[in-house]
Amino acid sequence: MFSLVYPPEPAPLTGRKAGHRDEILPVVEPSGLVVGRAPRSLCHGGSGLLHPVVNLHITDHYGRILLQKRSRRKHTYPACWDTTVGGHIEYGEQPEEALFREAAEELRLTDFNPVFLGTHVWENQREKELVVLFAAFCAQNPVPDTSEVAEVRWWTPEEIEKAQAEDFTPSFLDEFGRIKDTLQSLL
Repeated sequence: MFSLVYPPEPAPLTGRKAGHRDEILPVVEPSGLVVGRAPRSLCHGGSGLLHPVVNLHITDHYGRILLQKRSRRKHTYPACWDTTVGGHIEYGEQPEEALFREAAEELRLTDFNPVFLGTHVWENQREKELVVLFAAFCAQNPVPDTSEVAEVRWWTPEEIEKAQAEDFTPSFLDEFGRIKDTLQSLL
């Protein structure tokens, strides 16, 4: 399992003071060592601060993967297909805590047993994330929170590979390439 290692005393905020609605995220090294904290807006503002997120890929016994279509209200990649569940780890949380919180918030999923798949760094012009990956089988029917998720759908790996790249988030396509064989081996 992968854990974040927090300092014994709260680290000072990095950059400008967080606004009242701005989530505070841990700033980490790739090893999971927490070296500070910063508001989400700074982490997503091109600062290059590495901050952790969790992603969950839910599969079934047919080898399909459950994907969510992002809400049109999302600032980045609205209406694009993405990993089943994904979200930020808040300061003080461990990856599994964030995973269950995000799964409950986005899809009302609570009954699953996650398997840790590994970590990798995802970076684009806006942000730099330490992605903590999990997979699970889940028999529970997801109920999307429509403010975050437009719909969910089961996809075969072949359907994903044949679809237009612009239908998916770039981070999902990168991640899918990394783990598709691992997901199939979990069956």
